Amino acid sequence: MELHEIRYFLAVSTFGTFTKAAEHCNVTQPALTRAIQKLEDELGGLLFSRERSNVHLTDLGRLLEPEFRQMIEHRERAKRAASRFLRLEGAQLTLGVMCTIGPLRFVGFLNHFRVTHPGIELTLIEGVPARLSEMLLSGEIDVAIMARPDGFPAPLRASPLYEERFMLACGQLHAFSCRNAVRLRDMAGQIYLQRINCEYRDHLADLLHAQGTEILRSHRSEREDWIQSMVVAGMGVCFLPEFSATLPGIALLPVLDPVVARQVCLVTVAGRRWSSPLAALVAALNQYTWPPSRFDLSEERPAEAPPPA
Repeated sequence: MELHEIRYFLAVSTFGTFTKAAEHCNVTQPALTRAIQKLEDELGGLLFSRERSNVHLTDLGRLLEPEFRQMIEHRERAKRAASRFLRLEGAQLTLGVMCTIGPLRFVGFLNHFRVTHPGIELTLIEGVPARLSEMLLSGEIDVAIMARPDGFPAPLRASPLYEERFMLACGQLHAFSCRNAVRLRDMAGQIYLQRINCEYRDHLADLLHAQGTEILRSHRSEREDWIQSMVVAGMGVCFLPEFSATLPGIALLPVLDPVVARQVCLVTVAGRRWSSPLAALVAALNQYTWPPSRFDLSEERPAEAPPPA
């Protein structure tokens, strides 16, 4: 059963003659007649009662006419939906965002993207890199923005967007708060509050261990706001990415010797074809100018290490 055969059937039903139906469908009458006969042969019964001056539907034709009209309508709706999607009108796009990425840098881009592509409906899904990688491979999300200290395994493909430094977060009454920066070795003896979802957690621990710097581990939590609240309360310190959304009362200090930074990447699946909305998002991300760091390395001169808080 071909769609053009169904269109010919509906045209004959509408106009009442094979001649007018053929003219409407822009085909010859013999071609239209053969198509109707082929359809009847496939269905096993006559669709039209043919009389010299009158053509009308048989019982089988009347039974199938609404079904055929619905098939054509569904096809037209599908074509219109595809056309809107390709024109980026009402297109859906799901973006996975690593849960430790703060909104400070992204709200500007998201607003820019909304203005330039108002027809794309963007859904943000939050998660840790391992979970977002699984969702990306399974097709649950279209693209992800995340970072990993050891990179991403094939078939994931990462394109760098920007670099973000790690900062030391402390309360405003902490001895570190009056400094411009903190060296990793200054962390010795500090009470450390652990952010469980930090993808650089083990990397930072390895750097501290390599310098022989021992910290005092205290509470740990998946909740960024809880860890920050404990920092504000003076219960300890933690590492935070530079552009994290922070609670009032937190002082952020650049980390030196060494500088620790993460590379935030746009991650896709190699070899997978991009949809039109995804291609538009990737192009917009590549063209976007990200705000610069708030800290100038040349001005960072940490004072002598204070005693542990």
